[in-house]
Amino acid sequence: MHSILVRDYMQTDPVAFNRDTNLLQVVHKLLAAGVTGAPVIDEHRQVIGFVSEQDCIKEILQGAFYCEDPPVVSNVMQTEVVSFEPGNSIVEIAQVMIRHKPKNYPVISDGKLVGLITRRDVLAALLDNDEDCYLRAK
Repeated sequence: MHSILVRDYMQTDPVAFNRDTNLLQVVHKLLAAGVTGAPVIDEHRQVIGFVSEQDCIKEILQGAFYCEDPPVVSNVMQTEVVSFEPGNSIVEIAQVMIRHKPKNYPVISDGKLVGLITRRDVLAALLDNDEDCYLRAK
């Protein structure tokens, strides 16, 4: 397998939220974009967290029970974020995805968000790279 890089398969205009985004706005945007989670960024585009569908479901269920106003995303997001750089190998990310839960990872360059790489993107990259092997085996 030859080297394939994140920059060749990442989404370059990812959905991202600022820390003050209302959780209902987050959910609507995630659904519209068809992604399972997105980075939370500060005013300098530095990733400060990540919010997933699972985080939203948990908070919405709890908020509905208590009839509370929806919180801002900074109260719901995960602050420990695994990220990659554009020059990282797709194979490296695939190995991380096998062992860890997240389905999407922010792509960061010079400390700033530049993209998003998803399981679907990684799968497409692996298929593009290995398709020759499968065709030769027939």
